[in-house]
Amino acid sequence: MSLHGYAPPPVETVYNGEQKSKEADGQPADLKKMLVDMLALSNYIYFMFTVGCRMSWRGIKSKGTVRPEAVAWGVHVLLMLSTVCSATSLYNDPVQCDVAPDSRFDCAPEKVLTKEQCEARGCCYCPTENSPGIGQPWCFFPPSYPSYKMSNLSQTDTGLRATLTRTFNTFMPKDVMTLQLDVHFETEGRLHFTIKDPAQKRYEVPIKTPQVSGKAANTLYDVQFSCDPFGLVVLRKSNGLVLLNTTLAPLLFADQFLQISTSLPSHYLYGLGEHLTSINLDLKWNRLTYWNRDLIPTRDSNLYGTHPFYLSLEKDGSAHGVFLLNSNAMDILLQANPALTWRTTGGILDFYVFLGPEPKTVIRQYQDVIGLPFMPPYWGLGFHLCRWGYSTSSVTREVVKKMQEAQMPLDVQWNDIDYMDGYRDFTYDPKRYGDYPQMVKDFHQQGIKYVMIVEPAISSTTPPGTYPPYDEGIKRGVFIMNETGQPLVGKVWPGPTVFVDFTNPETYDWWYEMVQKFHDEVPFDGMWLDMNEPADFVHGSIDDCPNNELENPPYLPAVVNGALKDTTICASSRQHLSSHYNLHNLYGLTETIASHHALVKVLKKRPFIISRSTFASHGHYAGHWTGDVRSTWEHLYYSVPAILLFNIYGVPLVGTDLCGFVGNVTEELCVRWSQLGAFYPFMRNHNTEDAQSQEPFVFSQQAQTAIRTALIMRYSLLPYLYTLFHKAHTTGETVARALFIEFPSDPNTWTIDRQFLWGEALLITPVLEQGKTEVNGYFPFGTWYSPESGTILQSKGEWVTLPASLQTINVHIRGGYIIPGQYPGMNTEETRKNPLALIVALNTEGVAHGDLYWDDGDSLETFERGDYTQVIFLATNNVLLSEVIKLNSQADGLTIGFVSVFGVSSPPAKVLVNGVPNDFSYRLDDKVLRVRNLSLPISEQFLIKWS
Repeated sequence: MSLHGYAPPPVETVYNGEQKSKEADGQPADLKKMLVDMLALSNYIYFMFTVGCRMSWRGIKSKGTVRPEAVAWGVHVLLMLSTVCSATSLYNDPVQCDVAPDSRFDCAPEKVLTKEQCEARGCCYCPTENSPGIGQPWCFFPPSYPSYKMSNLSQTDTGLRATLTRTFNTFMPKDVMTLQLDVHFETEGRLHFTIKDPAQKRYEVPIKTPQVSGKAANTLYDVQFSCDPFGLVVLRKSNGLVLLNTTLAPLLFADQFLQISTSLPSHYLYGLGEHLTSINLDLKWNRLTYWNRDLIPTRDSNLYGTHPFYLSLEKDGSAHGVFLLNSNAMDILLQANPALTWRTTGGILDFYVFLGPEPKTVIRQYQDVIGLPFMPPYWGLGFHLCRWGYSTSSVTREVVKKMQEAQMPLDVQWNDIDYMDGYRDFTYDPKRYGDYPQMVKDFHQQGIKYVMIVEPAISSTTPPGTYPPYDEGIKRGVFIMNETGQPLVGKVWPGPTVFVDFTNPETYDWWYEMVQKFHDEVPFDGMWLDMNEPADFVHGSIDDCPNNELENPPYLPAVVNGALKDTTICASSRQHLSSHYNLHNLYGLTETIASHHALVKVLKKRPFIISRSTFASHGHYAGHWTGDVRSTWEHLYYSVPAILLFNIYGVPLVGTDLCGFVGNVTEELCVRWSQLGAFYPFMRNHNTEDAQSQEPFVFSQQAQTAIRTALIMRYSLLPYLYTLFHKAHTTGETVARALFIEFPSDPNTWTIDRQFLWGEALLITPVLEQGKTEVNGYFPFGTWYSPESGTILQSKGEWVTLPASLQTINVHIRGGYIIPGQYPGMNTEETRKNPLALIVALNTEGVAHGDLYWDDGDSLETFERGDYTQVIFLATNNVLLSEVIKLNSQADGLTIGFVSVFGVSSPPAKVLVNGVPNDFSYRLDDKVLRVRNLSLPISEQFLIKWS
């Protein structure tokens, strides 16, 4: 290759035990003499060229006085070294196979090989104490394994382009021998590169991503290349740290098998969901599988969603992220050295690298690609109640009545599939739910919203002309087809069913019409999208699936039960856009997008949608609940990392079924789950029909008091929570936040997933173990206040044991912040009419700040249209003041009625509100100043001074 005048010495290497060399620049052709002569080259050259020629897009990089000719000969020497090491035996010479166990990359991804089979592939064989396929691989690539070579590197309008070619076939069928590499320097902190077949169009994920016309003038990254074998290296420009390095193992690119590996800069890795996992991923030979599936959350299993994005912490607390935009069945393998390997069964390699350098910035950069989260309606942040097993409308009404009698706040009542006629979408049972439309209207009169379940499987056995969703769908061709061109028939709750193809443009109109017609009769407020992986009670279809390469790819990721068709439809099914083989992991997302658009048209308000199946960009359209979790303490704990990880994925409206969905919950567990769930961004109690009831009112009075306290605390904090969602919607912030995101320079936070934050200011330390009346919590550096106990903690970064009786929720406010709250009502409609309260938590300098975002709570694009109120609060020098940044009529009548100031060091003699003396109280033991009986319009600036 040549670039900027660089041309390495000509070398030919053949893989038959012979080596050929030509003289270059008058140097000796004798290989052994050449090696001896060149061993004196500097360690720098060795490092820079161990993997062949390495160059940055700005040209050959050098340090000190390394001359270009030395660089060229360094390349030459190391290519010769590679040749000598593989000359004795084809590829598995003992020198070549002397690879540290944790640095071995698997050469038998698709099956277990014998020693002879492994070596026939040109790979190394070395059994370990683990079984084949688990842990360190027995059959692994030698460094000399043939891969692609890079040539024709040239500049483009957006970055660079090069050709990748390989000469030797791999062990996978249908190798793509020539590839095109495109590298786009999109922004200062975002690099985008793709590897694809230049000769034949392959499937690419059809989600909208930003398009750039030029390239960034200044970047936080450098990009370097290894030419033979090909590799790409991304470095952080500020310190030279390698963030991505694909030179560790060969690139494989066949029709149904794509593999690429990278090193990782540390063992602190987050993301790569959806899986049942702690927040910091286990890198000890761990495998994560992606093929969306209906399954009770289980470790080491593919679950409901696919989010192939990770965030990596570096040793100094900086962070970067990597996103592979690919929707095919996939495995991601993590190994201890540390390194990561992507294996996918189709599509292209489409990578984004985000440079941060703060974790918050990485998450925002990721959301710049996939889309910012939608803004939920205010009522969606209240308490939701559901059960599979509300057999009649009378039972549903009675549940709402008992909640009201127990003085439990309730905003949204749901029904599971019980309301349907024969479990068919867009119907209701005329006997058991005969007053269904009136029931929903009556709920509305009580300030309660209503959400119903919808599934993508449409009954196909009703008599012609009796079920419009099926009849119209057949006429308009909106269902997924089998290989013969007929609608594929599976089996779900209604019996034989067909499956909606949401990639078909015609489906959007049909789906909207079905939603509109049903809403005309039953004025529901939101949709619950379940079983949309899609789930199927038979494997593939009632006629099974064809035996072809889509159903049986040469590499099968580690899906549960070992078949792509297991509990879902055939991979070879035909959709409008492509095969289901390519689109399966997008199914829930495509249904969500269609439902989002339908609800916008029907309601002309913000849509409220909760979906089980998700893919990258889901949060732009809807929220998520974490599926059919068990009523166990283990699943209570796992709900915390699940909530935090989905916030990293850009899905802030997320929650787990309070008290668990599967099994009978104990009273203690339900209380603790309700206390934790009060701080889920999405809060819903829901369980299965064959379990005991777990609504708040079924427990003892002591338990009811604890649950009611948790609900009231949530409702009192809704203005703060809503403001956090506004920040997520407009700037990509997280709502429920892992401690390491807020405190990345504190290594103690890097693995914490039994505590979390709301935004920057509120620390939640839940009880996650049975029988505990104390809980250990970590407090990062700063001042922390307990509004319940009144205690003040000045932390230098330390663990503290906190009392935690069954009535206690440990919540601490961070010094330096002001949290807007509100007097709670029995639902958000009532609550929004009440006065606001401000909680002012001073830091050691006596300073605090905060803000409030307020609009009508459900109109579309209020921020985009400027139809909102925003107020900034600042406390300093014994003064609390407000500044109205933006004002609309929705704030008329909204007042501040109460202020608490934490951290007032000495008793004030007086308090002036806008210059007028006001009543106040002060407690010396907790140093809290309380100013009551206020009536300060939020629409007007105010000033409160104490002295």
